[in-house]
Amino acid sequence: MNFLLTFAPFIAFAVIERIAGSPAGLIAGALVAAALLLRDFVSPTRHVKLLEVGTVLLFGALAVYALTSDAQWSIAAVRLRVDAGLTLIVLATIALRQPFTLQYARETVDREHWNSAHFLHVNYVISAAWAGAFAILVLADIAMAYAPAPLHSTGVIASVIALIAAIRFTSWYPAQYTARQA
Repeated sequence: MNFLLTFAPFIAFAVIERIAGSPAGLIAGALVAAALLLRDFVSPTRHVKLLEVGTVLLFGALAVYALTSDAQWSIAAVRLRVDAGLTLIVLATIALRQPFTLQYARETVDREHWNSAHFLHVNYVISAAWAGAFAILVLADIAMAYAPAPLHSTGVIASVIALIAAIRFTSWYPAQYTARQA
């Protein structure tokens, strides 16, 4: 559940963007991301996570740019930038050898498992699956921003399917991998 709470800034962005426009949505995303980051910073049982730091920076930078420039992005174009940024953040955590799911998994798994090859492998695979899902969102955003109208509904459907698949995979894969190793 804590892992899915990480996506609250993106949900806040999507909701507020629809109601009040892109700059307000970006500000809402930045504020929710900052609140989550602050929660982890002040909690004795939590740790600041790379994904949350990246999310604050992503929404903050896009909000500042939207407010200080004459950019006239469509909703799909803003979502493209947000989803591309999220994809890059997830890929960066993998490249830094700290897949973003690792920090969440460590909050629920005993310390003696943290450096096991099994635990690390599972987190790399799950993080890669999320990167793939986010890459599908980017492709869907491109289709919605720059392709003819009929592709808009296809983009929405692809986005929903990609996110549901990533959530289900995250729940399914650890037990599947453990069973296969036994």
